[in-house]
Amino acid sequence: MKSEPDVWSIDQQKKAGAKGAPWDGVRNYQAAKNLKSMKKNDLCFFYHSNIGKEIVGIVEIIKEAYIDKTDKSGRFVAVTVKFKEKLSKPVTLESIKNHKELSHLALIKQSRLSVMPIDSKSWKILNNMSKV
Repeated sequence: MKSEPDVWSIDQQKKAGAKGAPWDGVRNYQAAKNLKSMKKNDLCFFYHSNIGKEIVGIVEIIKEAYIDKTDKSGRFVAVTVKFKEKLSKPVTLESIKNHKELSHLALIKQSRLSVMPIDSKSWKILNNMSKV
């Protein structure tokens, strides 16, 4: 899940506490489809886009897809996420691009997509990259 840190940062997500915060404002149909496929307790990487361009934390889905209140058309959905952890070492986009086993990720192939799936092998690789 990608967010510009000057709009919604990992620190703001942490401050939202146990009640979490809606992940709303997604207006891309493919990203919305990805939101709809998320299940309660799924874990997601939190990526700072534009400023930083790095994975900075992990969030957890605590409420599955529902109508996004910020969408006047009623076509798009939101999910509610809560802070899980901040990575001890952010994983930069550059380091992801330089890792051959991650070249298939949507983060690289569809860089404008704000919500994208990740396979378990890539999840493990990225988690290992975040360790100091």
